[in-house]
Amino acid sequence: MTFEAPATAAEVAASVTEAANSRTPLSINGLASKARLGAPWNAARRLDLSALSGVTLYEPEELVLSALAATPIETIEALLAANGQELAFEPMSFGALYGTGPGSLGGCLMANLSGPRRIKAGAARDHVLGVKGVNGRGEAFKAGGTVVKNVTGYDLSRGLAGSFGTLAVLTEVTFKVLPRAETAATLALPGLPPKQAIEALCAAMGAPVDVSGAAHLPPFAARALGFPGSATLLRLEGFTPSVNERFERLAALLKPFAGAERLDAAASATLWRGIRDVAPLAEQSEKIIWKISVAPTAGPPLAATIAKVYQSEALFDWSGGLVWLAFEPDCGPDAGAELIRGAIAVHGGGHATLVRAPDDIRAAARVFQPQPPALKALSQRLKAEFDPFGILEPGRMQAEV
Repeated sequence: MTFEAPATAAEVAASVTEAANSRTPLSINGLASKARLGAPWNAARRLDLSALSGVTLYEPEELVLSALAATPIETIEALLAANGQELAFEPMSFGALYGTGPGSLGGCLMANLSGPRRIKAGAARDHVLGVKGVNGRGEAFKAGGTVVKNVTGYDLSRGLAGSFGTLAVLTEVTFKVLPRAETAATLALPGLPPKQAIEALCAAMGAPVDVSGAAHLPPFAARALGFPGSATLLRLEGFTPSVNERFERLAALLKPFAGAERLDAAASATLWRGIRDVAPLAEQSEKIIWKISVAPTAGPPLAATIAKVYQSEALFDWSGGLVWLAFEPDCGPDAGAELIRGAIAVHGGGHATLVRAPDDIRAAARVFQPQPPALKALSQRLKAEFDPFGILEPGRMQAEV
């Protein structure tokens, strides 16, 4: 494999132009924290963007930040924290799951990352304001802008979210940032089984208490994060008097399920970082891991259906709508893909992504959810428009795109 490390956006464009002219497929990496996410393939050339790092614009009073694509998320978060601000969508890190370093800001958008706060704030695509990049012809482009209200017509910046480098190479990204909460508290309900736990989480989400995190940890996951048994968790953030008042209301609402325990701001921060990065599953390095999105109430029965066939462990985020599932490595050549996607169809629909597995299994299984015909046709048209020669990460997401 040939490695190239462009140091400027112009050098990125030149590298992609050369690859387009020679019809040479490119693998694209920022900090390579998610290189194992997607189908494996052998690229002739690797485009290493790690030199494109640094904040190019930060206006705290305007709630806007721009940075080169390979700027580490940790750098961004430290800068924002020093100014009492944050990326509200709470992007998860794959570092623990893959044993890598921090992710990049551009990779965050291209994977459309989000953490527990997605139930309140949305994902990366909901906070991006603008991008600069290079398409598969080697042509530089920019979309969006650097002001919060600059959204008109087709939003290309959001359209690239979740494309994993298959449509364009990002060189710079602009995000909306928001003030950090003054404090936080977590309400913990001990000992609930998954079905009752999700009922409690859904009841909390339907109450006017502004929950910003809703997760259920079964015993194996709860013990890894410091609880003696299963824990059903709800996070409240804001000004101290408001958090205290909402906590009391929420505890009263959920009293029929279990007595509430309270974690303070420091303990909450540590806990939700562990939930965000799926720390209990990361410790089990040999396990195959799936990320499954379904309707919240479908999470527990879906996990139970799968557990009848394969030994598995599940933890639940997003009020039950996000299921992280860990399998033993002997779950078949497709890593349980047929069973999982069949169960999803039975339980109301959704999608599943194979997040961690050996290369041979990722090569044999469909890593991303197969697309229905209309969506697949749209994806193919977008690929043809942005990358007509098929050189950008070909086959990483869908073999036919």
